[in-house]
Amino acid sequence: MRTVLSVNLNKIALLRNSRVGEYPCPVRFGRMALDAGVAGLTVHPRPDQRHIRRYDVPHLAALVRSYPGKRFNIEGNPFHNLMEHVKRSRPHQVTFVPDATQQLTSDHGFDLADDAVCRALRPVIARAKAYGARVSLFMDPIASLMPKAKALGADRVELYTEAWAKECQGPNAVRVLERYVQASAAAHRVGLGINAGHDLTLENLAPFLQACRYIHEVSIGHGLTIEALRYGWVRTMHRYERLLDSCQSA
Repeated sequence: MRTVLSVNLNKIALLRNSRVGEYPCPVRFGRMALDAGVAGLTVHPRPDQRHIRRYDVPHLAALVRSYPGKRFNIEGNPFHNLMEHVKRSRPHQVTFVPDATQQLTSDHGFDLADDAVCRALRPVIARAKAYGARVSLFMDPIASLMPKAKALGADRVELYTEAWAKECQGPNAVRVLERYVQASAAAHRVGLGINAGHDLTLENLAPFLQACRYIHEVSIGHGLTIEALRYGWVRTMHRYERLLDSCQSA
C-alpha cells in the first residue's frame, strides 16, 4: 500500500494574514501542490480565523473538486464551528480534533475511554457521514482505544505523531515507535483506515512509515512549509512524493 500526502495549507494562510491582502494565496499554493502530484489538501478552520478564514474553505473545496481523484480534508473540533463548514463544502474527509477554542495547535487525541466523549461524538460522526464525508478521529497511539473508534462509526483514525517527532532521534525512539506500530495494527484489525499527522517531516517520515505498515494518508503542513523555504514549494512536494514511493517499494 502506498501512503498518500494531504498538504495542510494553514501556514500559507497564516503568512497571508500577517499583512493586508491575499498574498500568499492559499488557493494558488493549493493548486501548485495538486499539480505537483499530492493526493489532496487539508485545512483547519479555527473559530478565531488565525490562519484559514471562513471564505477560504469553499474556494479550496471547489479547487479540489476540479481535480478528479483528489481529496479535500477539513479538520477541527466538531463542537465549535466545524460542522457548518462540512455542511456547506461537503469535503471528502472530516477529521475531528479535540482542540480548545484558543489552543495554539493540536496536542492530544480524543479520550475514548471517557463515555461522555463517546456519547458526544456519536451524533456528529453520523451527521458528517450523512453529508457524504469520510470521518477520521484524531487519536493518541493507544491500541486499546481503536475498537472504540470503530464502534462510534468512524471510518479512520489519525494518529497524533508529535511524540514520534520529538523522540525520533532520541534514546526512546524505539519504544515510542512501538506504540504507533501497535496502535496502527489494532486499528487495522478492526477495519479502520489509518492516517497520521503532526510535526512529520522529510527527516522523520520514512522510518515511521517503514515501521507502521498500514498508514493510508499523512497530513503535513508546518514542517512541509518550513522545508519549502529551503527547497521551494513544488520541489518539496516532489521530495515527499519520491519519499512515499520509496517507502512503498521498501
